[in-house]
Amino acid sequence: MKFTQFTGETMVKAAISGYYGFKNFGDEAILAVLVNHLKKLENVDITVFSSDTDFTSKTYSVNSVKRFDLKNVIKTVKEADILVSGGGSLLQDVTSFKSLVYYSLIIALGLLFNKKVIIFAQGIGPLISKPAQFIVKNLLKHCSLVTVRDENSLNLLKKWKINANLVCDPIYSLDIASQTASETVGVQLREFKTMNYNLLHKLALLIITKFSDKKIEIFSLQEAQDLELCKRFEQILHTFNPDIKTEIVCDDIINKISKLEYLIAMRFHAVLTALKSGVKTCAVNYDIKVEKLANEAGIPLISMDAHENLEEIYEKMQNLSKDDLLRFAKSKNFDWSEFDKLFFISE
Repeated sequence: MKFTQFTGETMVKAAISGYYGFKNFGDEAILAVLVNHLKKLENVDITVFSSDTDFTSKTYSVNSVKRFDLKNVIKTVKEADILVSGGGSLLQDVTSFKSLVYYSLIIALGLLFNKKVIIFAQGIGPLISKPAQFIVKNLLKHCSLVTVRDENSLNLLKKWKINANLVCDPIYSLDIASQTASETVGVQLREFKTMNYNLLHKLALLIITKFSDKKIEIFSLQEAQDLELCKRFEQILHTFNPDIKTEIVCDDIINKISKLEYLIAMRFHAVLTALKSGVKTCAVNYDIKVEKLANEAGIPLISMDAHENLEEIYEKMQNLSKDDLLRFAKSKNFDWSEFDKLFFISE
């Protein structure tokens, strides 16, 4: 069978469904990578389902439809050639069964209208309830391409006899300009059920003890969730040392992380961005995916109760090699080959 790319006046229409428009750094970075790749294919008309259509349209120069405007969502899927669902952890019922139903409904619409449906770099599960398992299993087995970002998801789908490809995180494809490190230390915190004062207190003491002569940038990667926590941490720092220079950072995240000398971070994509920039990084282990990334990259890890010897953690951070970190990040290549095949038409 010969394949020919959509060319000339032929335009392939792609609809993208995910946790977009909420200004969550990781999800928005994944969308940026996905949109940039689709634009390289040429003649792809992109529409993103978003909670903030103005933000999404202006940021990525794409069409955007309100995610709960079901009339226009249905119309968009019906008129599309390809539906892309992901990335992230959309198909799980731990956060909310309602969110699982929403993302599953979009996939079901794609299948109903006989579209090519791509599950893009998702983490599947946890799926606690039997109905959730039934829904996901019976949708994914009909999709054109399923790519997952972790081995647990792959093993689950193998158990269900669903073909899936294991891929690295799409953010490894992100182009980050080389920067000269400034004498700035970053701290990235997120609100989470296991967040506690003991962790904040110990991190603050580490920073005051080791980095009091440097500017401290405190990163809020999803303002609605994390900003208040970042402000609280800034207050703790100033209680210990009123003269320490601090700034809360909510935008231009990638550029500012890439210029850091050190970063202490909770979110997976903050750690990953730092590694791609060769920033000496310590991860905070709030989730197994962060622990796995830290172990793979050989960077220090702090638990949520911060029981570790922080003097040793600091020494490990100091001894990290920028070249080794960059080498690790470059060793991960996102495989677009199967994805791209679906943007070709058979003759």
